[in-house]
Amino acid sequence: MTAGGFGFLTRRRVLALGGVGASALLVGGGVRSLLSGAPPVSGLGVLAAREYRTLDALAKTLIPRGGPFEIGADRFDLARAFDGFLQGEPPANVEKLRRALLLFELGPLLFEKRWAAFSQLPDAERLKHYEAWANSDTLLRRQVAIAFRKFMALVFYDSPEVWPHIGYPGPSLARLSP
Repeated sequence: MTAGGFGFLTRRRVLALGGVGASALLVGGGVRSLLSGAPPVSGLGVLAAREYRTLDALAKTLIPRGGPFEIGADRFDLARAFDGFLQGEPPANVEKLRRALLLFELGPLLFEKRWAAFSQLPDAERLKHYEAWANSDTLLRRQVAIAFRKFMALVFYDSPEVWPHIGYPGPSLARLSP
């Protein structure tokens, strides 16, 4: 006896599919909750608030106050500088960055099996997470970590306020101008 086009749907299969569907909704909703809660940020041209939150947390992790010298990333808005840099980039580059940010933000969940996002971790755990990426056996994770570190350093050390702390007198053309 066939049950028309839906004969394959036995009671057991319907219950199993319902369980799988419910699990997918719970996980999807849970991941969404990890990414939500970023306060609105005005004046951004490219980044969404949650992307800005991830970059801001990363900048403060990589360049903490009281590191090699007293000032740190918390004194500068490096995430906003990153947003300004992205405004001139081709859409494909921006999309790749967005994917890298999302992967990095969800890294604790995906790679460490922790129910937390990067930006929600305490400072010491953020640094440990970043170091795991920078020293990973996975090329993509190392590339993402190194690219973010290089850009944050570039923007931070480009600030005239940082120059005295590293013994840089400023651009030579500015020193030669009358």
